[in-house]
Amino acid sequence: MENQNQSMREAFHSAVEKWLAADPSGVVVLADISVAAMSHLNERYPGRLLNVGIREQAAIGVAAGLNLCGLHPLVHTYAPFLIERPLEMIKDDLFHQGLRATLVSIGASYDEPGYGRTHQCPEDIALLDSLGGSCDVFVPGNPDEVAPLLACALGSRSVSYLRLSVAVNRSPVRNAGTTMVEVTSGRHGVVIAVGPMLDAVLDASRDMDLTVLYATTIRPFDASTLRAVAGPMPEVMIVEPSLTGTSSSLVEMVLQNVPHRVGALGVGDVDLHRYGTREEHDVAHGLDAPGLARSFRSFFGS
Repeated sequence: MENQNQSMREAFHSAVEKWLAADPSGVVVLADISVAAMSHLNERYPGRLLNVGIREQAAIGVAAGLNLCGLHPLVHTYAPFLIERPLEMIKDDLFHQGLRATLVSIGASYDEPGYGRTHQCPEDIALLDSLGGSCDVFVPGNPDEVAPLLACALGSRSVSYLRLSVAVNRSPVRNAGTTMVEVTSGRHGVVIAVGPMLDAVLDASRDMDLTVLYATTIRPFDASTLRAVAGPMPEVMIVEPSLTGTSSSLVEMVLQNVPHRVGALGVGDVDLHRYGTREEHDVAHGLDAPGLARSFRSFFGS
């Protein structure tokens, strides 16, 4: 087990260094974020750590050029500046040309609300979905899960996205990867907890007879595990740390041939006009344990 005091971001920095040592085609493209923490890589791997400054659109263009030259680019910055701001470049430079790049964000939906709406991006995965390409998406819930999920992202043959957060579960799920993990088994419904939502889901459902599935890979979506536990007339709720309903259509598709009910919980009103703390935003969106418990009772019955 890794250092328990290590953050996801620190785990990512360590994993990137190991990747550069193992893969001579790897190049990291930064946009002024994590430059200080990763600057030592310039000495060990000259020319393989590029900082384009606060030019996120250019970062995606540089990544496309690197891949066209046979290199494997990894682009890293805050989620709104990695996905939302350069969305057109992701569409045209990467997706349209069928190129390969690994995108790694920090900031998640509202990890640092003191910076205001500019640094919040709960819509990141939905925006990638809107491009219609095949993008693998990984959402770790604990620092120990970062390195194996980064390896999955780096193994993708197209565009992949790793979403890091300061919100973490108390313990890693050892076999968390490309398939969902059944954490608890119950008879009265299924809750899919995505990434750092697992602890709140478990706390909220402690006295309920529910099956809890843990998902850290949500694109591609693990249909087979859901079918295996859903039953003949399933009631399924998905709880995501991103925009409400980001993955509910995929759950609907899995269950389309059986009578079912699907509920979705996530970030609702994305522009609260209140800075506050991350925990206060959880409460406002009903993503804290008491809020989730109320939603579970309403959806599944008390």
